[in-house]
Amino acid sequence: MKKTNLILASLLSCSLMLGGCAGKQTSSNSDTGKTTLTFFHRWPKEPEKSYFEEVVKEFEKQHPDIDIKTEAVLNDSYKDKIKVMTGTNTPPDVYFSWSDEFARQFVRGNKALDLTSYYKKDSAWSSQLVQSQIKPYTVNNKIYGVPVTMDGKMFFFNKDIFDKLGLKAPTNWSELLNVLSVLKKKHYTALEFGSQDTWTISHYVGTLNQRMVKPDVLSKDYNSKTGAFTDKGYVKALEKLEELVPYFNKNTNSIDHEYARQQFSNGKAAMFYAETAEIKLFGPTKFKIGMFNFPKVDDGKGNATNLTGSPEGFMISSKTKHPKEAMEFLEFLTSKQMGEKLVKEVGKYSAVNDTANSSNSTPEQLEAVDNILQAKEMAPWFDMAIDARIADAYLTGTQLMLNGDKTPKEVMKDVQKAAASVRAESKK
Repeated sequence: MKKTNLILASLLSCSLMLGGCAGKQTSSNSDTGKTTLTFFHRWPKEPEKSYFEEVVKEFEKQHPDIDIKTEAVLNDSYKDKIKVMTGTNTPPDVYFSWSDEFARQFVRGNKALDLTSYYKKDSAWSSQLVQSQIKPYTVNNKIYGVPVTMDGKMFFFNKDIFDKLGLKAPTNWSELLNVLSVLKKKHYTALEFGSQDTWTISHYVGTLNQRMVKPDVLSKDYNSKTGAFTDKGYVKALEKLEELVPYFNKNTNSIDHEYARQQFSNGKAAMFYAETAEIKLFGPTKFKIGMFNFPKVDDGKGNATNLTGSPEGFMISSKTKHPKEAMEFLEFLTSKQMGEKLVKEVGKYSAVNDTANSSNSTPEQLEAVDNILQAKEMAPWFDMAIDARIADAYLTGTQLMLNGDKTPKEVMKDVQKAAASVRAESKK
């Protein structure tokens, strides 16, 4: 299975590298004379499904000369399908993309339209965006995407349990281990974790790498052309993750993130590492919820305070025949009205300023937004920041480590081997 994934990832990567051979522009006008835009995203499930349907319907109502045809597939399928589709003669005009390395792949393959001129031309629109969320879609000072949501990863905790035991939110690694130890001694499931899907592991690994490894080393290693992953900080980061294993629930690799979230929401666990966008999914709880950023690690050489999290947004195909109309749709999608609707109906935080307020958000959601806006620096999602083949070696190896089947050094040997392969291919 893993070899199959690796081969598929290689083929997809080659498809992107061969971007210029895909063919002519493909968006077209319908027989009615209207402009037809194709729109591809990753939310075929509620509540996002209805949200985007209603946004499209309202946009078409206000723009009767434009039709939008929407297609959506689930997360993991989307990652593969969008790479294939952008390599064909019929790419979607507007498509979802994670930020950072995932978006940069499309830029390198000439699959994404440079939107810089649109940002400059309509400053009234672009200035209302949270400016820190634009950077992850910027390559060589050119902007290739429009951020729609912003998010961060925090430790959430049951305040009632913490108050009962006299615990406070930890600020460093030693304090975190002490809190977990007290919770375990009192027979609580200290820290709920579902690692069946490896993306959940990537959030721990990515944050610990940020804490343990110097920023310049990370920058070099996260680059496909120069990544080697030989710094000792990477092994230490995995060793830190191992230190948490005694405090996780049992059989983490057998349960998924949704089940783990439900366990926390039902009061079955005292702590849970989750995205701030999940607060609405916690649902009404019988306890008060607190949150804190991943603590600093005393012997770490990396950034001690950055917040893991990235925006999600949309790009426009470089082959579209209708860039003006496609951009009009994205500007509509990121209007304040649609941003407030996103927060209220989906529970995700819009990348448009001042769209989360007391009328559409809980105090916990407002606290989460404030944490994102106040973060001095954001760290991208790990599995979106590095090449997919390196991520596969890293995360499947770490999954085995959680079961005790690999050591941190063995995991990193596999990662170094994958990085060498990617490095060699990038030089061809």
